[in-house]
Amino acid sequence: MRIEGKEYRTIWFENNIVKIIDQTKLPHKFTIKELKTVNDTINAIKKMEVRGAPLIGATAAYGIVLATLENNDFSFLMKSAEKLINSRPTAINLKWAVDRMMNKLSGVNSEKIFDIAAKEAIDICEEDIKFCENIGLNGLKIIEEIYKKKKDTINILTHCNAGWLATINWGTATSPIYHAHKKGIPIHVWADETRPRNQGANLTSYELNEEGIKNTIIADNTGGILMQRGEVDMCIVGTDRTLSNGDVCNKIGTYLKALAAYDNKIPFYVALPSSTIDWNIKDHSEIPIEERSSKELSHIEGIDENGNIKKIQVYPHKSVSMNLAFDVTPAKYVTALITEKGVCDASSSGLKKLFNK
Repeated sequence: MRIEGKEYRTIWFENNIVKIIDQTKLPHKFTIKELKTVNDTINAIKKMEVRGAPLIGATAAYGIVLATLENNDFSFLMKSAEKLINSRPTAINLKWAVDRMMNKLSGVNSEKIFDIAAKEAIDICEEDIKFCENIGLNGLKIIEEIYKKKKDTINILTHCNAGWLATINWGTATSPIYHAHKKGIPIHVWADETRPRNQGANLTSYELNEEGIKNTIIADNTGGILMQRGEVDMCIVGTDRTLSNGDVCNKIGTYLKALAAYDNKIPFYVALPSSTIDWNIKDHSEIPIEERSSKELSHIEGIDENGNIKKIQVYPHKSVSMNLAFDVTPAKYVTALITEKGVCDASSSGLKKLFNK
């Protein structure tokens, strides 16, 4: 997708260096950062310089590649893999990508290990791009059906950032939006601000602006009244981990949006690549929910009149805050899952029909 008219991916490998768009600087500054060691990739994931389940997975895959350059001894790679998996606990793509890399490298001759690792990481990225493009084409059909009936601008509500900045390209929740826009369907997006890190305001609105798609940033609690007023035609969100029964773990606040959509009979869709499906955990209470620093709540970041990015405290000094990063939306509130293989019910039977699991 584009930034200032130029095509970019969120991550790429060049001259044995991993390059990323530093998302902690967006939307105020566009900065390309270099990652040269496996610890650089771990820090980038922890600090959310890269974020979004598919992109975290790709970054971890490249982390293994960088580890082979530092020390191609398999015991070092195993330790690096463990550190990568522990860098953020909730998004399943991270573990999926690291496990895939390590399985590919198991038993490989040390002289060939870098080449094989680099190829596998590139394959993971190319695969994600194709998956996200197909998610968009499958989701486009849903938007087209709504447009046939409405014959007017389609108002879509989304939460957090499940855009191309959360993947390698296209995005998950945004991919159907981009495909509809390219086809000439008039689209307007309600972008939840998404406290505490404001990924909806800072990232979703930013990338939609760059693609020329109309959008309006709203406070997280505004969606309910917009649905009551009939100003939302559909909701599309992404997911960091979806269980085989259709339960969806996503950015905190997703559950409340799903409840409001359910009450107002608004279709609520979740877009995801198959790498985000957790086939092992059966009960959502077993999902590790990341609790991040309370400073993400108590402090807010912005740009001052001199163009400097600054962070200030907005809570009382003595106040205590809690920062859970994700919640779980039960499958019964999800209209359908949009995957690279098609659209299915948010259920075990629905997923099995698509993936033969």
